[in-house]
Amino acid sequence: MITIYHNNRCRKSREGLEILKNSGKEFEVVTYLEDIPSKEELEKIISLLDIQPIELVRKNEAIWKSDYKGKELTNDEIITAMIENPKLIERPIVINKQKAVIGRPPETILNII
Repeated sequence: MITIYHNNRCRKSREGLEILKNSGKEFEVVTYLEDIPSKEELEKIISLLDIQPIELVRKNEAIWKSDYKGKELTNDEIITAMIENPKLIERPIVINKQKAVIGRPPETILNII
C-alpha cells in the first residue's frame, strides 16, 4: 500500500496527492498535522528516506527559526521537535513498500509508484 503524508494547505502536497490519484493505484492519506506520527514512525520514515532527521525539517518555518535555529540538537531532539511541531515535517512524503521520497518536486513521487 502506498502512503502519502499530506498537508492540504501545501500546494506541493496537493500536487503530490493529485499524482497519486492519477496513477490509478490504491493509496492511503495520512494528514500528519492531525494524525501526528509517533517517534517510531518518524524514525522509520527517516530510515526509508535514507536521510538524517535534520533533512526532514522545514527550516523556514517560524517555529524552527524562533526555537531551534542555531542550536546544537541531537537526532532525538530533532525528531521530538517534529513530533511537538508537525508543521516542521517536510511534505509530502510518499512511501511505497520499502521506498520513500519527499515529493519536492512532486514529480519525484513517480519514481516509486
